[in-house]
Amino acid sequence: MAKVYEFLATGFEDIEALIPLDIMRRAGVDFKTVSVTGSLVVESAHGVKIEADMLIEDADFGDADLLMLPGGLPGATNLNAHAGVRKALVEHNVRGKMIGAICAAPMVLGGLGMLEGKRATCYPGFEKYLEGAEYTNELCTVDGNITTGEGPAAALPYAYKLLAALTDAKTADGIADGMMYKHLMLK
Repeated sequence: MAKVYEFLATGFEDIEALIPLDIMRRAGVDFKTVSVTGSLVVESAHGVKIEADMLIEDADFGDADLLMLPGGLPGATNLNAHAGVRKALVEHNVRGKMIGAICAAPMVLGGLGMLEGKRATCYPGFEKYLEGAEYTNELCTVDGNITTGEGPAAALPYAYKLLAALTDAKTADGIADGMMYKHLMLK
């Protein structure tokens, strides 16, 4: 079973964190939310408080298949400022493991040099932080082990792309069908 850890900082974008969690848990992926705030309760950019599965201090990312960063402000800047998040991402990237970042969060990867020579997308206006990347302006861009998403509206296609990479296209398509996503895209 695939293992995913998603970092949550104060000010995360609600749907960018919760849609991937919902989709992947529907598919049976072991998906854990990780608070970087020192408290299990983390407040979103829109004042929604959720309880994370664990604190970053208690997490071991050695078994992770995918590390994820939701965007939102100040969530993405809080993730960018957290030494533990940055360290985990660098170690994960060195091992060639999957990393996902959406909205403003790809700036964390850009600042760490992980986007050098890659194609990437982000929330418009944040492309200046994609250091060394070719900005695609796509809803979702996959380049090697890095998947980036544009913003809140991209949360669904972003999550399905990551799910397909973790499992297979048939599983991702089945979840998308069941959630009426494919039907939505036909209209």
